[in-house]
Amino acid sequence: MACKTVYICDVYTSLQSGIDPCACTTVKKLSRVLGRFYDSNISPAGVNITQLAVLRCIARRSGEPLIRVAEEMEMDRTSLYRAIAPMIRDGWLVSADASRARFRTARVTKKGHQLLVDANKYWATVQRNVIGKFGQKEYELLLTELNRLADCAGEG
Repeated sequence: MACKTVYICDVYTSLQSGIDPCACTTVKKLSRVLGRFYDSNISPAGVNITQLAVLRCIARRSGEPLIRVAEEMEMDRTSLYRAIAPMIRDGWLVSADASRARFRTARVTKKGHQLLVDANKYWATVQRNVIGKFGQKEYELLLTELNRLADCAGEG
């Protein structure tokens, strides 16, 4: 089954002829489209895709300063702290060293680990479906090209 073709760039009707759509805006639009799709499919687990990504990263980096989580996720520390506050409130994470924000750490609780198990089942299904429709080789090429595009925005 082929994916429905959606040209995100077509919404740039006000651009002058010969001007390429903004790379950043285009990728952000795609991110929102995919985010809504993943969110709707993993919502039965009680988590959204951003929360799932943060929980996974904290689980991988358990005990490390949250600044490392922020760096891996390409988030600023303040945004990460705002994202984890409801997860701490809901008992998915426990934070340590709150008085020393620079070295603040967090770990996934038993409740958080169970949430990861449940959410990962939904995520695996939606991931398999998206990549299956898009094509495995095409997906791998897309990842390569997105990394190359990110490198173009790097400093240096």
